Amino acid sequence: MDQNTDLITSNEEGAKTLREQRLPVYRKLIRWMWRLTVFGILSVIALFVFLSFQDLPTFEELENPKNNLASEVYAANGEVLGRYFYENRVQVSFDEISPFVEQALVATEDERYYDHSGIDFPGLMRVAVKTVILRQRSAGGASTITQQLAKMLFTETPGSGLERVVQKLKEWIIAVKLERSYTKQEIMAMYLNKFSFLNGAYGIKAASEIYFDETQDSLSVEQAATLVGMLKNPALFNPIRRPDTVSHRRMVVLKQMVKNDFLDKSEYDSLRMLPLDMSNFNRKTHADGLAPYFRMELRKELYRILDKKENFKSDGTKYNIFKDGLRIYTTLDPVIQAHAEEAVIEHMSKLQETFNKHWKDKDPWTYRDPLKEKDELEIEDAARKRTMKKIIRETDRYQGMRENFLSDILKKIADEINGYELKDHEIDRIIEESKEKGTIAKLVSRKMISTERATKYRKVLNSPNFDKLKGQWTALQNKVRTVFEKPVKMRVFAYNNRMEKDTVMSPLDSIKYHRNFLQVGTMAVDPVTGYVKAWVGGINHKYFQFDHVTTERQVGSTFKPFIYATAIDQVGISPCYVVDDLPYTIHKGEGNFSLLKDWTPQNADGKYSGKPFTLFKGLQWSKNTVSVYLMKQLGDTRAVRSLVKGMGIDVDRKRANGTYKIPKQPSICLGASDLSVLEMTGAYTTFANNGIYNKPIFITRIEDRNGNLIYSEVIEDRLALHPSSNYVMIQMLRNVMNQGLPGFGGIKSEMAGKTGTTNDYVDGWFMGMSPDLVVGTWVGGDDRWVRFRTLSLGIGAKMARPIYAKLIKRLEADPEADYDAKARFYRPPGDIGIELDCELYNQDRGPYGNFEEGEEENEDFGNEWGDQIERDTTENEEF
Repeated sequence: MDQNTDLITSNEEGAKTLREQRLPVYRKLIRWMWRLTVFGILSVIALFVFLSFQDLPTFEELENPKNNLASEVYAANGEVLGRYFYENRVQVSFDEISPFVEQALVATEDERYYDHSGIDFPGLMRVAVKTVILRQRSAGGASTITQQLAKMLFTETPGSGLERVVQKLKEWIIAVKLERSYTKQEIMAMYLNKFSFLNGAYGIKAASEIYFDETQDSLSVEQAATLVGMLKNPALFNPIRRPDTVSHRRMVVLKQMVKNDFLDKSEYDSLRMLPLDMSNFNRKTHADGLAPYFRMELRKELYRILDKKENFKSDGTKYNIFKDGLRIYTTLDPVIQAHAEEAVIEHMSKLQETFNKHWKDKDPWTYRDPLKEKDELEIEDAARKRTMKKIIRETDRYQGMRENFLSDILKKIADEINGYELKDHEIDRIIEESKEKGTIAKLVSRKMISTERATKYRKVLNSPNFDKLKGQWTALQNKVRTVFEKPVKMRVFAYNNRMEKDTVMSPLDSIKYHRNFLQVGTMAVDPVTGYVKAWVGGINHKYFQFDHVTTERQVGSTFKPFIYATAIDQVGISPCYVVDDLPYTIHKGEGNFSLLKDWTPQNADGKYSGKPFTLFKGLQWSKNTVSVYLMKQLGDTRAVRSLVKGMGIDVDRKRANGTYKIPKQPSICLGASDLSVLEMTGAYTTFANNGIYNKPIFITRIEDRNGNLIYSEVIEDRLALHPSSNYVMIQMLRNVMNQGLPGFGGIKSEMAGKTGTTNDYVDGWFMGMSPDLVVGTWVGGDDRWVRFRTLSLGIGAKMARPIYAKLIKRLEADPEADYDAKARFYRPPGDIGIELDCELYNQDRGPYGNFEEGEEENEDFGNEWGDQIERDTTENEEF
């Protein structure tokens, strides 16, 4: 036993000695471990400090993340009419986000979101243990919502594993900065605003609208779960392409909401059984929504406004409506706009049906009017060919073929002639010169091209590459004929519930098909404020983008009230003044008309009633003889031009051919001016507003994304016509309407108006007024030969006036419409000073008795005097 004790003691002493021998080694190891630990900590700190000074976003960048924000267009009632965008993204605040979205997001993506400061360390440890130690797939990631925002906003996709590690560390730094700079609510809103949900849905607001056609406050729990489920991987969980996968992902999100006490088990059981409903999915474009024509023209006006230096950003750069998130406030009334669009479609669909029957077995593109002279027909034939060629060459189909056939040879020719790029019509001219010498010289003599341009044409003609160009051009034309004459499946416009149909026709026939639709331009303006309330620029913006509210067309008899108003106001002629229905001549050298020859507009049949017409009746029947007589009495066009200038028409603006917008010729008394619906409606606000012109405006103000004012519209008004003279004009224009006109039965509003029809029934106009609203309407074809061929169908009373009647009826029947049917035209107090109560005049029925319901009188055609004076646009016209 003593021996064992000695052995134990000996062993203990040996171990002690060994420990004492190894103690310096242990101490040295511990010191190195501490050094490594401290060094590691310092290295990490140094690395974070180093990265903090790298290309991390500044606080300014954090406060102004570089999103492409859509600019929103607001109606007069605050409703969003539409957006301009590169990315359909609109910022929403946290308070605007659906609570279901917030709950689903926290439950699924970041359960401890409201507890951490940007980095979820418990989550990191969980992932590390499961992934590294236990070698298990983690049930969830460790990136917080804040880190995901940092990754989305300020970093690029890494190219390697090391770069990913560095980027991850940067994300941590940025996340901490975000948490210090913003509240949790602001960070969540930024994250949801930035995320791309695919299919043109940028941000949570657009996603709700595009996938479900819902606003944030209307999202259901299952819809919110669907959108939040997409955050993990929008391509994988795309509800349009992978509905089954998305349904399963939605169930996962709902289960997480149960786990985090946002839903109970019974709610989950009922929600998980609901089908994935994507029936309201609709990709948004700039043209979607109410008033597409208005918004496209509004865009042009925004460019003009924002191009001015006083409206630049503080840094001196221009605002971009597609990415700067502007707020554009307009005057458009969505209720009146909706009624206007419906009235247009209701009338135009029936009118088109009549038009198609009228042209049955005939083609407007080849029809030759038997009443026209040979030279007129040849001019019209040439115009149709030029138009068709131009339309074909503007199509994407043609441009693609042109690129294939001509790009190489045109580049070689451009290199030869100082980069000169030949256009198609120029190639036509040069090839024509190669066939018939002297073509270029004729173009120069007619001042159609400059001598410099002619020199370039001849250089092309003499180029060694010209034969190749000519050959390729011929091959292209042959290919175009083949392709455009071959029937293919296509979708075209049609008046039905879808406003389109699937069919089979050749591209050439589809061009004719679409060009044969009658078009429309109509707008409604509040005469007191000048606010534009409705704007319809065509029958369908998807298929016909050309706006007809701003297009200038011949105005016909709608211009005659300006002649009457001038005579009454300037010369003192009474509306009871009698003019015989006889031909009147304005002679060469008479007055200040500067005519080259005598001018005597004649009636179509060369006959005249010889009856006395008061000015009341002359305007009502739109008699040319009365208008010519008044112009003869004025002795000059200056007074008329001065009046309409005061009514907002730029009379002195010259056209490309050198003529004035309002010609200095007596033919203006018969409507020989091309004006737009916008201009005419603005001018007519004078009559409805006691002689005061109000410039039509449709923008009230523009703000930046933060609500700072960029631009504010100033109302422009002025006295254009003396109130007494204006009152007389209103009574005369009321008389035009007081005849039991078809379609106006039951209307309570006090109305005044004037129709207009131009030669060959090319343009149909109606200018309608009530004290509360002025409505201008034009109807016609985009091409002069797309028209009715008879007076009974082609007059303004049939083409344009019904739209006004339908609109007023709709407004009177709608209690939500901001329209007062009880309003009456203003009468100046005291004696008007102008005779109104004349023997031949009866305000309600006119001097020659009553008209039957629907009966209409027409005015006579006048003559055209070619190039010697401005074109005499006389008309065949009803009241």
